[in-house]
Amino acid sequence: MIKQQNVKMGFLLAMLTAIMWGVVPIAMKYALEVVDPYTIVWYRFIISAIGLTIWLGYKKQFPDFTIFKKRRRFIMLMVAGFGLLGNFILFASGVKYLSPTTSQVVAQLGIVFFMISSAIVFKERLRPSQIIGISILLIGLVLFFNKNILDMFANFSQHGFGVLLTSLAAISWALYALAQKVLLKKLRAEQLLWLIYLMCAIVLLPISSPGQILLANVWQIFAIIFCGLNTIIAYGALVAAMERWQAAQVSAITTLTPLFALIFSDLFALIWPETFVMQYLNILGYIGAFAVVCGAMFATVGHHIWHHRKGFSFKNRKKGEIE
Repeated sequence: MIKQQNVKMGFLLAMLTAIMWGVVPIAMKYALEVVDPYTIVWYRFIISAIGLTIWLGYKKQFPDFTIFKKRRRFIMLMVAGFGLLGNFILFASGVKYLSPTTSQVVAQLGIVFFMISSAIVFKERLRPSQIIGISILLIGLVLFFNKNILDMFANFSQHGFGVLLTSLAAISWALYALAQKVLLKKLRAEQLLWLIYLMCAIVLLPISSPGQILLANVWQIFAIIFCGLNTIIAYGALVAAMERWQAAQVSAITTLTPLFALIFSDLFALIWPETFVMQYLNILGYIGAFAVVCGAMFATVGHHIWHHRKGFSFKNRKKGEIE
């Protein structure tokens, strides 16, 4: 049984992850005024790679590379690496056209894509709670974009282009998550992330422009560094939370990310109105943002609340097979 102290620490670490993920698009949007998406993503990867190199060196826990002698595992590493790379680049590109809150709301589609693709690839069942949660999330998205949803599709505005990029980022994250699910059977989470960060930093170097940081002011440089440190802290806190608390509960807390993005966006806009822009939503928009979070949370942990054995499967199971 999980100790109460571990539950409290797991909850706090999961909250830290959600808060860090909520703040990062705000810092990213500010930094994107002077650097391009490839460069800011390169800085995120290189800072994270250096940080994890120091950590794994201290713990003497570098991964055993011999596990990649099996071709399947190497292919999964490539899928995970390019999946996360695509997610970071597409998300950063989308943030250029969207508010931080909108970016994180759309990013919740990653949960939808991951659950459906897991059901297809791993022949898992989609529980009724997951189907209901996904439905609530999609309805929430429609409500969130109620003011400009027609303009997004009819005229394909810059806002619509940002939504498209962020949606593609969510698909890319789902690919990463699928491959990660396979690789975590042989690697610790921090070992896998170290390999991916290092690989992505090397791949991005030829098309990034690290020298652009010289054009930034002190606060923009701080924002770029924060984006890199954010990656280490957020994912590190996530791993530590899952070691102390059940994965489903941790995942449920991290679905609060869009709400933290909304809170901090408006807070920063009040404190520094000349630098940050407030997210203006109508009542349906706020209801939609809340519905997206509730849908994502119910899809993640709804089966603990509503016990229902049957679910939708993409594969006909044989009689006697465990559901």
